Amino acid sequence: MILDRTIVRLLPAVPRPIVHKLSERYIAGSELKDARETVRRLNGEGKLATIDVLGEEITNEDDAAAIVRAYLDVFADIEQCGLDSNVSVKPTALGLKLGYDVCRANLETVVADAASRKNFVRIDMEDSTTTDDTLRLYREMREAGYDNLGIVLQAMLRRTVSDVRALADLRPSARLCKGIYVEPPELAYRNFGAVRANFVRALDALLDGGSYVGIATHDEWLVDQGRRIVLERGLGRDEYEFQMLLGVRPELGDRLVDDGHRLRIYVPFGRQWYAYSLRRLQENPKIAGYIAADTVGRLVPGAFRNGA
Repeated sequence: MILDRTIVRLLPAVPRPIVHKLSERYIAGSELKDARETVRRLNGEGKLATIDVLGEEITNEDDAAAIVRAYLDVFADIEQCGLDSNVSVKPTALGLKLGYDVCRANLETVVADAASRKNFVRIDMEDSTTTDDTLRLYREMREAGYDNLGIVLQAMLRRTVSDVRALADLRPSARLCKGIYVEPPELAYRNFGAVRANFVRALDALLDGGSYVGIATHDEWLVDQGRRIVLERGLGRDEYEFQMLLGVRPELGDRLVDDGHRLRIYVPFGRQWYAYSLRRLQENPKIAGYIAADTVGRLVPGAFRNGA
């Protein structure tokens, strides 16, 4: 929408304190203690968590090493505080832009530390320029004996069901989401209904192969489809989960928990919150419109009631 793009163009001119105020519902904070308290609250509400250290598109080895150290601190904190949380990592935060081998070595350090603490790492999927390398990282690490590792697949990509079949021998633990990146039409579905349909196809394909799936969506129609599919398959509570982003559709998440489903909340934190916020909005202007509508809706009850 024109309004969404206008909001994005205006964002760099918005004072940082205001951007921080808008983003604080969706980002735990800038420090590990902020993530810790957010996860502790979520656990108290019967929800699981995935902690993400903000940072991506790293082009300096020292910066990538700092991200690795931050994840080691996260694992130590999770263990010490008895939190029910794992982590997600972005390949470009671990140095993928510096070289595949740099990223793989950094990822192995993170995954090995997680394994020593009986914790779990999920490799986030970024834009389509990184898809092949991300899937290669996952396969190589699994074949090296690391079973405490999962992957993310994006329903908007046309290749996703084929990727599910290619990964079938690994029975991957997969987070299935729509995807937020703006991709060329030859690589990604642009039609809303087509993305939804591919999501359901990918979910069925993953479950057919015996995968544990994190059904990651705020789309109530897809949530209902997920509930229907796991019910029809007779899956137990520990054989799947739903996943949502911090601060997005919390009332829908609460209903899932109340109905007995496992729900994991994605909890980003870090000092890169400002760059992260701007980048996410610039990559997908629809998110800017959503956040603006959500913010106005909280300030003016009843506003945008019929919105997306």
